[in-house]
Amino acid sequence: MLLFIAKRFLTAIPTLIIVTLMVFGIQRMLPGDPALIIAGEQRDPEVIAYIRQQYRLDDPVPVQYLAWLGQVLRGDLGQSIRTNQPVTQLIWQKLPVTVELALLSMLIAILIALPIGVVSAVRKGTVVDYVGTLFALSGLSLPNFWLGIMLILLFSVQLNLLPASGYVEFSRDPLGNLQRMIMPAFVLGSGLAAVLTRQLRSSMLDVLKQDYVRTAQAKGLLRRRVVLRHALRNALIPVITILGLQMGALLSGAVLTEQVFTIPGFGKLVVDSVFNRDYAVVQGVVLFTSAAYIFINLLVDVAYALLNPRIQVGGGA
Repeated sequence: MLLFIAKRFLTAIPTLIIVTLMVFGIQRMLPGDPALIIAGEQRDPEVIAYIRQQYRLDDPVPVQYLAWLGQVLRGDLGQSIRTNQPVTQLIWQKLPVTVELALLSMLIAILIALPIGVVSAVRKGTVVDYVGTLFALSGLSLPNFWLGIMLILLFSVQLNLLPASGYVEFSRDPLGNLQRMIMPAFVLGSGLAAVLTRQLRSSMLDVLKQDYVRTAQAKGLLRRRVVLRHALRNALIPVITILGLQMGALLSGAVLTEQVFTIPGFGKLVVDSVFNRDYAVVQGVVLFTSAAYIFINLLVDVAYALLNPRIQVGGGA
């Protein structure tokens, strides 16, 4: 297992390098002059020249990239040209917000998808199955921004039960935090639940046809025990893959949802940084989320082995 983990980390290095090259190069192709944006209304040539020198904007792009990569290897992701804050500090400020939103969304998705997916597979062709399939299709079809606006109109404007937007730290006001996070978490979680429901139903149908399930039923075991203890365990393996990938996507920032509910997470940070040509912040956030993707995929592979010991992860698959 340790050898497998080491191999995965080594293969991740070229991926991260390619990501940094793409992000760094594409940003430099965007129209606009960062020096003029930083200077604002102060268009004094001396000020602009100082900014160019300070941020090495006059150097060739390869030189700028190598200088930035050298800083990253030393643990320095640079400094925001808009707020003058270290990028690492900005990331650690936004990370708890995004992690909380992602975990709540995952929890809601699992609580919805697990019972619906299992029951739909066990009762294939019944009304319950059709209702579950309809839910999955509707969850995939509804845009996040539209669902978010509808929830705000219903629970904030009409019923006056939940705040429409904003964010409060959990440590300061736990109840206020949950009141503001429940709607955006449901928006993200409902879409993810639809994907998980379809995948879990399909996987359960395949597993229920396996010989070991039929053998367990033939031995007189209760159907509930066969489904939950034997079939569900193996059916969850492909579902974990989706959970891992979606967790990485949520950590990268649910841009539309965070914009609708004014949540100061990674998504809003990246959007603001792109509009302000804040290269260092965009590069730092993308690099961080790419590393998070790789780490989460590694955890998914480890979870495979825990759920099904017959899966040989040591071979480097």
